[in-house]
Parts: sequence; structure tokens; C-alpha cells
Amino acid sequence: MTEPKTAETCPARSPGVPDARLTDALDAIGAGAYVADEQGRIVAVNSLAEHLLDRPAEDLIGQDAHELLHRGPLGQPLPTTRCSMRQAFHAGHPAQGEEDYFARADGSVLRISWMIAPYALADAGAGTLVVFHTPEAVHGTEPHPEQAAERMSDLERLALLAETTTQLTSTFDVDEAQRRLVALVVPRLADWVVIDLITERDEVWRTAVVQADGDTLVHHEDLQGPMPPIPEESPMPLSRALRGVASTLAGPDTYQGAPDSGIAVEQRRLFDATGIHSAAIAPLRSTREVLGALTLGRAKKPGDFTTADLPLIEDIARRAGVALDNARLYQRQRAVAETMQNHLLPQMPSVPGLQMTVRYLPAPDASQVGGDWYDAFTLSDGATALAIGDVVGHDLEAAAGMAQLRNMLRAYAWSQRQPASRIVERLDEAVMPITDVSMATLIFARVTETDDGHWQLSWTNAGHPPPLLIDHNGLARYLTDGHGLLLGTGVSTPRPDATVALPPGSTLLLYTDGLIEAPGQTLDEGLHRLRQHAAALAHRPLPSFTDQLLRRVQPPGIDDVALLALRTPSQRHTG
Repeated sequence: MTEPKTAETCPARSPGVPDARLTDALDAIGAGAYVADEQGRIVAVNSLAEHLLDRPAEDLIGQDAHELLHRGPLGQPLPTTRCSMRQAFHAGHPAQGEEDYFARADGSVLRISWMIAPYALADAGAGTLVVFHTPEAVHGTEPHPEQAAERMSDLERLALLAETTTQLTSTFDVDEAQRRLVALVVPRLADWVVIDLITERDEVWRTAVVQADGDTLVHHEDLQGPMPPIPEESPMPLSRALRGVASTLAGPDTYQGAPDSGIAVEQRRLFDATGIHSAAIAPLRSTREVLGALTLGRAKKPGDFTTADLPLIEDIARRAGVALDNARLYQRQRAVAETMQNHLLPQMPSVPGLQMTVRYLPAPDASQVGGDWYDAFTLSDGATALAIGDVVGHDLEAAAGMAQLRNMLRAYAWSQRQPASRIVERLDEAVMPITDVSMATLIFARVTETDDGHWQLSWTNAGHPPPLLIDHNGLARYLTDGHGLLLGTGVSTPRPDATVALPPGSTLLLYTDGLIEAPGQTLDEGLHRLRQHAAALAHRPLPSFTDQLLRRVQPPGIDDVALLALRTPSQRHTG
């Protein structure tokens, strides 16, 4: 091949007029060749390219090479995102492809192999030299049948990309997303897959090294773990991918020279340990940042990766990057919300003679925070206040409204020695004018010890599921008295109070509707199921009672669940 002309040796020419000296240089190449400018327009073409494409130079000069020539195997237009030559053109570095297709003048397609390289133009800045030939012209035969069988059809590629999108976007768990990604690419594309992720502290962690051994996926944990930092200017394939620069092909020889970084040392170790003879490495990135790198490797699988494989692998990596980023954001939000919820929900007070325990289960498809809440605190007259409630919504706004409602209830209950009904009436009057709560349900109760050492419950219910009282013999009944309108309706009506004695050793259960509501079941069925299991567990210690009850009832997870259980002493309290 002749030496490329430089800006100094190539004289200026008029747009649309081929440069004779450049054309002569291209004619010296024993294959079809053309040069494109920075915009991808053809500026020069040799005679062999004219012959192969059945197009005269005047029909080629000035045309966008991709739009005019690049096609799929059936002659269909090829999107730039799936064109390996166009991808390499934009990357601006040498590349080659074993099988692509050019359109000829008569509408037929020409199967080609190609090579591109940067080429300096005198009057158009940086250009690109494209050299192409038909595989038969070099090899005289079709590809080896075993290798031909490994190639994926356009339909298979589209199906794989569709499956990738469906599988990865249907989970918000980072580990599960990685497992699904591994199962998608091996053994279909490779027999090894390596995933390197960048943590939130800008550390690299090799999270997966998996080998496909037949239908079995073997995880090589000895090759996983922390990685050295990303070098800022290393030209090595993995380092470039982790910086989000480009997808690259690699092999054992790539990392056999003197290492330029700790990552290069780990890569040599990887190739030595796995026997990978060909690898394709692509960045995992979202719209916001680079998340890591995906490496596909072939050891026993025949055939090497080529630049023609990179667009598909890049598409897979791009979809995986978006899915991983969404999963990370979701898990981060859940962690923040869980911390917030833990701070919003109070610790239970210590009341002599009484046992109390609480549980909170967030809905798994929400942000781990919502409007369900419980509370217990000592009042100014020595009574113990209990509250359970549910603010409409399953988000941070509902949680904020819940905090407002809880704090206002505490203030009213502490400052006013009045029946529970009157305190809730005052709370309802204030909900609409001074809070962000649109609607809420609530049970507010007072637990007091009588002069003879027994315990008594007084309560009012604002549209909430009724408390459940279970005695020590397993007799269970719902406390349906004291029921009134929920909060936030704007209707001002007197609220009823109700009072009941709490037998020795009895258990009082306050809960939110997530415990009893399930798709396909009536509310009565949910209430019956809860009473049945609670009665069967009456003899259990209180912490075990609550845990086993949740396990047996198995709330469906559509709504949050808050639960407060109180147990009176087995014998009359005398002190």
C-alpha cells in the first residue's frame, strides 16, 4: 500500500471535483478504495471500487458513503447504530470487518471485507481511508461452515436485543440484573463473560467472571474482587472502556507487553487463567455516567470477535448500562427512604406491666416509605397513648404528611386531658388547613390501669380497620365500636368513644389495611384470615407472635403494613 498523502503534498481542489493525484494513489491499492471527509462524504475513489460497485466516480464523489453504500445482507438500509464501519469511522481509529454489505448500482448487494484508517486531507481536514474487497477475491472460498454457523442473522440480533431490554428492565435489583445479563450473552455470543463495575466511590470491582460449560454457568470467584484504579490515559482496551471511550477487541497478545497499569496486570491474569483467545470489551454506561465495562470472551468457542460484532455488543452493553443505572438509583432511593422511615417511626415506651412490639413492612414496589405509621407514648396523666394510621399515598409526600399528623396528634393528646374522640375531632379540624394530608385513617386509644390492677382500653376509630383483641385462650374478636368517618372529609360530626377491659394475658393488635387486603379476596376474607392465625398464635411470646403472624398471613406486598401489638400481664398487676 502506498504511503498516505499529507496536507503538505496534496494540493487544494474544488468541492465535488476528484483529486487526480489522490485518485492515482488509490489506484495503486490492489483493492477497492475510497477516501471520505470528516462528514463521511466520498472525496476520492479508485477504479477498482468503481468496478466492484458498478458506479462511475461522478456518482460517488460528494455522496454520504453510509447512506449510499452501507446495507444489510438483504439490501435493507442499515441504521448507523448497527453499522460497524460507521461506528469505527466516528471513533477515528483503524478498524476492520470481515463481513458487511455495499449496495451496487443495480440494487444488488456486494459482500465485502473492509479496513479503515485515518487519512489526512489537504483541504478538508481529517479524512478516512476505506479499503474493501470481496472475501472470495482473497480466499476463493466461502467461510468455514463452522464459523458461518456462528454468525447471527439480523432477526436473531433483533430478538436478542429485544430480550435484553425486556429481561433487564423488569428488575430493579443490581445483582439480579447482572445475573440476567450473564445468562443472555453466554453461551449465545461467548463462553466467558466478565463484568467490571465502578462503585459510587469511583472504585472498580470485578463483580462477575462466569464461564459457560455446556448448559452450566460456572462462577470463578477467585478472579473476582477489587480492581486497581482506572488509569487516566492508558490506551489499553479495558482502561478505555472504563473511561467510556470506545469498544475494542482484545486477545492474549494485547496484554503480554510491559503493563502500563494495575488493570493491565489483572487483564493478563484473566487471559492466562481463562484461556480466552478473543475478547470484545464494551463500556457499560447510562445517560449520566460510565458504570463499568462488559467483556465477552471466547476460549473454546470457535471464531474470533471482529469489529462487525461490536455494534451488537455495544447495543447490549448500552441497554445493560441503563438497566443497572436504574437499579442503582432505585436501591439508593430505597436506602434513603428506609432510613427516613426508621427515623419517622418511633421507639416504643417502656410501660411497667405491658409488653409492646411493632413491625413495619414497606411495599416492595414503592420507595420503601409511605403513609402507614404507628405510635405509642406516655400522656401527661400517666396513661399510655396508642395510635395506628394510614395517610393516603405511597411516597415521600405521604411520609411527610404522616409525620405532620403524628406530631400534631402527640401535641393535642399531651396538652389536653380529654377523651380520645375529642382529641381526634380537634386533629381533623386542623388537617385540611395546616397540613399536606388530603385524607387519612386513624385509631387513637388510651390504655390505663384501673384501681383494681386491671387494664382498660378507650379508643375512637376514624375510618380504620378495627382492632383485634385475642385472649390468652385464643378467643379473638374485632372491636368494631367507636367507629367514625376518616380524617380529611371536611364533614364535622361528633366522634364516638368506646371502652373495653383487656383481660390478663390478652393481646391487642392494631394494624393497617396492607395486612388484610389482597387481590381477588374480599375484606371479610382478609379479616377472617387474620383472626384465624392470630388466635392460633395467642400462646406465643409477643415478638414471636408478630413475626409468625406476618409469615402466616403473608401480606401481598401491594401496600405498606404497619403493626402494633400490646400484651397485658398474665396476672393482675399490683404495683
